[in-house]
Amino acid sequence: MSIKVLIVDDSAVVRSLFSKELSSDPEIDVVGKAPDPYVARDMIVKLKPDIITLDIEMPRMDGLTFLRKLMKHYPIPTIVVSSLTQKGSDIAMEALNEGAIEVMCKPSASYSVGDMSLSLIEKIKAAAKVDIKNVLISKTSNTKTKKALSLTRTTNKVVAIGASTGGTKALELILTSMPANSPGMVIVQHMPEKFTKSFADRLNDICVIDVKEAEEADRVRPGIALIAPGNKHMLLRRSGAIYNVQIKDGPLVKRQRPAVEVLFNSVAKYAGSNAVGVILTGMGSDGADGLLKMKESGAKTIAQDEKSCIVFGMPHEAIKNGAVDKVLHLEDISKKILEMA
Repeated sequence: MSIKVLIVDDSAVVRSLFSKELSSDPEIDVVGKAPDPYVARDMIVKLKPDIITLDIEMPRMDGLTFLRKLMKHYPIPTIVVSSLTQKGSDIAMEALNEGAIEVMCKPSASYSVGDMSLSLIEKIKAAAKVDIKNVLISKTSNTKTKKALSLTRTTNKVVAIGASTGGTKALELILTSMPANSPGMVIVQHMPEKFTKSFADRLNDICVIDVKEAEEADRVRPGIALIAPGNKHMLLRRSGAIYNVQIKDGPLVKRQRPAVEVLFNSVAKYAGSNAVGVILTGMGSDGADGLLKMKESGAKTIAQDEKSCIVFGMPHEAIKNGAVDKVLHLEDISKKILEMA
């Protein structure tokens, strides 16, 4: 049975482009194209799409306002498509908080039509398996409502985390629970460039720990979480007793950049038994082999369980290949990280 998709975008060129690219996949059926939310509203009632792709900046009603109304009255898995601007990235992060499944950027000089279409097709297929009720249940506020867990002493352990679809909410729950002297964390969340900075800045506003988009040679120290910048790989490096990160270009790995695989492999090499590896909700298999290398090097490893995942892809692959010590509900992962560290 094909996945019914409705494209909502004020640009006729974008609507035509998306329709052509998506229709090339036999599993996807583009049932409609709407130039604004008002037309989309009528099409949703009539066509009952499984998935919506939603532009952010549109006339008459912006995409974020429409998304809020949609999630309240007629929730449908929605992929938000935004331009690669700081404003667009900030709004896209808000859209994730309002219930969007994924965010992605429109084609640009650094993001080709081919890359976009491949990524969008993958995201649509993942979103089609999502129970939107679980996404809406996980909605969180922008205030510091989480009580940080206690950690009795500072540690030089390194915590490496990988996530994709649904990972922004999962990471928010974990990071807002971390105490000021928690182990240094290095994180890959599949997300386009510029979007990662907005994501890191938002987390920094609501967490006790410092959260930032990683830059070359940033030190991994207690009380900080470094998030890999979009479209760049992040690796752990070690100089004596000091850990830092390397940010680099390179080919896609497991069809991703940044790739969890690249991060986990470097953590296995340079941190060994001094690390804790965590793989969270997401489609595909990125990170599964790297987590196994971490475990083989002496690291403790955790996977999010199926019940609390938005998409049980990456954790499932890691569990299947024997890379995981503990399979836990999302709400129990923060405590276990601190115990293992």
